[in-house]
Amino acid sequence: MYTFLVGIDADESRALAQAETLTELPLETDAVRAVLVHSFEEKTKGSTVEQVKAVRVARDRLEEAGIEVELEGYGGDAVRAILNVAEEHDADQIVLAGRKRTPTGKVLFGSVTQSVILDTERPVLVCSADEE
Repeated sequence: MYTFLVGIDADESRALAQAETLTELPLETDAVRAVLVHSFEEKTKGSTVEQVKAVRVARDRLEEAGIEVELEGYGGDAVRAILNVAEEHDADQIVLAGRKRTPTGKVLFGSVTQSVILDTERPVLVCSADEE
C-alpha cells in the first residue's frame, strides 16, 4: 500500500487541486491510501476535521476515484502536523498545495510548503490551484 500524506488547509480550490493531482497519477487505486491532515491553529473542544469544507471536498473526490482515505485533525503548527502525521503513518510521499507568494511574502509570513520540503527526507509533491 502506497501512502500519501496530504496537507489540507482551508482553501477548497487548493484541496481539490491536490485531490485531482492524485487521481491523475498512473496508480492502481486499490493500492493507494491518502491520509488527509488539517491543522487547526487552536483546536477547540468539539471541532473535527470533517467540519472543514476543504477536507470534505478532497475526501469526496479521492473516494470517488476509488482511493482509500483517512482523516486526521491536528492542533497547532501546520508544519509539525504534516511531519508528525507523515511519520505516524510512514507516508511514502507528502502532497502539498503551493501558493503564489512574492519572495518578500515568504520571508515575512513563512511558507509551510518550504518548511516541509526542508525538514523532511520524504518526497514532496507540490500542486497548485488556479489562483486569481
